[in-house]
Amino acid sequence: MKAFEATQYYFDTAAEHLNINAELRQMLLTPRREVQVRVTIERDNGHLANFVGFRVQHDNHRGPMKGGLRFHPDVDLDETRALASLMTWKTAVVDLPYGGAKGGIGVDPSELSLREIEKLTRAFVDQIHELVGPDTDIPAPDMGTDHRVMSWFRNQWEKYHGFNPAVITGKPVEEYGAKGREEATGRGVGTLTVKLTKRLGYRAEQTRVAIQGFGNVGSHAAKFLTEAQFPVVAVSDISGTYYDPNGLKIGELLRHKLEHPRGLLEGYTGCQILPLGDLITLNDVDVLIPAALGGVITEKNVDDIHAKVIIEAANGPIYPSADEELHNKGVTILPDILANAGGVTVSYFEWVQNRQHYRWPLDRVRGELDRTMNDAFENVWQTSQQRKVSLRTAAYIIGITRVRRAAELAGLTS
Repeated sequence: MKAFEATQYYFDTAAEHLNINAELRQMLLTPRREVQVRVTIERDNGHLANFVGFRVQHDNHRGPMKGGLRFHPDVDLDETRALASLMTWKTAVVDLPYGGAKGGIGVDPSELSLREIEKLTRAFVDQIHELVGPDTDIPAPDMGTDHRVMSWFRNQWEKYHGFNPAVITGKPVEEYGAKGREEATGRGVGTLTVKLTKRLGYRAEQTRVAIQGFGNVGSHAAKFLTEAQFPVVAVSDISGTYYDPNGLKIGELLRHKLEHPRGLLEGYTGCQILPLGDLITLNDVDVLIPAALGGVITEKNVDDIHAKVIIEAANGPIYPSADEELHNKGVTILPDILANAGGVTVSYFEWVQNRQHYRWPLDRVRGELDRTMNDAFENVWQTSQQRKVSLRTAAYIIGITRVRRAAELAGLTS
């Protein structure tokens, strides 16, 4: 199943509960604009390299569109379309005044030099600068991009449109970025993991956690949960699964990652090293947090999942067929459109600060993030209980209802 088909499946499941007709469903699902561009740069060796970039702007009924910029070999139009749609429902679930968008380039950034990545970013901006802006579409970091890419993006865009740091979020703090933005997605994942497990009757010190992916999101989630007394028994990156049944020393892993030339756990010897794919099927794990790529839990491996709680830190990590089977087995799943919304929430705070030309202290950013995520969780939980549906369907019901209402108020629906 393609990525957008999976998103449409979850949308349709919620839309059935809302009695939305086919015409309105098509309007709410169909992106407003899809752009594909050729991006050409000169490599360091003097040869030309051609890449394909995308920007999908899904919906702006609730405000300017918002979504990340991804550099990854698997980036294509279908994936970008699906992620843009997810952003629409995600921003609505946490009640941010945004719509959804997403962009990216099909490229492996590990095969480019830093200078080549900068060239690629600026060339992409040259192609799409008229389509984005602080009142229309505000990009942000995603897989394969970081604060440096955001800084280059802003600088290139301002060559055309003048000074306006609100054009993009996830910038370096020194370049009008928000304190706490880098940790935001992982912190949000951690906050809601604590809240959900407590609601389900788990005790932190007895709740064993495994995190697939030890990048920005996974590492910050691991740090937060360790500080909250959860034993994180397994983490993974492309070099393998790192496992300790008594709980990993997350501080040591973070230091090793910082010192590794490629930012990996490769070479760490303070625990058992298992094959990469073993993490999601460990049999002594209570909470599984997929925090890497989408589509990692499918009908092929769903029967091997032992965790009773899954927190979707990645976008679309569970295929619909597997999601249904897990739900039938009594597994509680916190969906991606809520679980990983911490990043876009603090991006919103950054955008607000840029518009006001006023910087918030870190304590305020964290406090506002925790309040926003907790409020959204309570809303989703209560909707799930009242309608007797999964947390995923409840989240989609809330998101779709808010977007639909905005469209009605604008006079665009009957």
